[in-house]
Amino acid sequence: MNSKSNSNTKVKIPNKPFLIVAIGASAGGLESVTELLKHLPEDTGMAFVYIQHLDPTHESMLSSILSRATKMKVVEAENMIKIEPDHLYIIPPNQDMVIEDGMLSLTKRTNRPVIHLPVDKFFISLAEQQKELAIGIILSGNASDGTVGLRAIKTAGGLTFAQDDSAKFKSMSASAINEGAVDMILSPQAMA
Repeated sequence: MNSKSNSNTKVKIPNKPFLIVAIGASAGGLESVTELLKHLPEDTGMAFVYIQHLDPTHESMLSSILSRATKMKVVEAENMIKIEPDHLYIIPPNQDMVIEDGMLSLTKRTNRPVIHLPVDKFFISLAEQQKELAIGIILSGNASDGTVGLRAIKTAGGLTFAQDDSAKFKSMSASAINEGAVDMILSPQAMA
């Protein structure tokens, strides 16, 4: 019998959409995100992106520190890296980051006098790209970065969280809560 087989033909199956969880924090955020990660399963099927206010002149150790808190693959973001489920991506120092077509896009941080709002910037891009497949979380931190971005996620149909009184520094969460941009106010453990 001399029939041709299609067993070697590969059919490209489109990627199934998945939730992307953006986590924003500043002062005290490392403790909070560590608590969140310790209680998350490693195979949620979601991707996580952590945006923390970082000193632009110092190398970040966040990737190695957070890899001890989770079994997910922890990666410092690179320009145009494809976002994959069950990964945690960390913003590098001295960079701003947005999401474009399922990839992380990095640009050099704008110098002063421009106010640096990396959490808002990423959250807004996530809302535009992911709509109802976006989740935004504000953890411990000072000032109000993340409030406008959480509002964008909520308006786009996504889900929003803010850390409760367990936050070491409460002003980032309080700003988002007072703005009405938060669906749930929980501890990091309860969020997981």
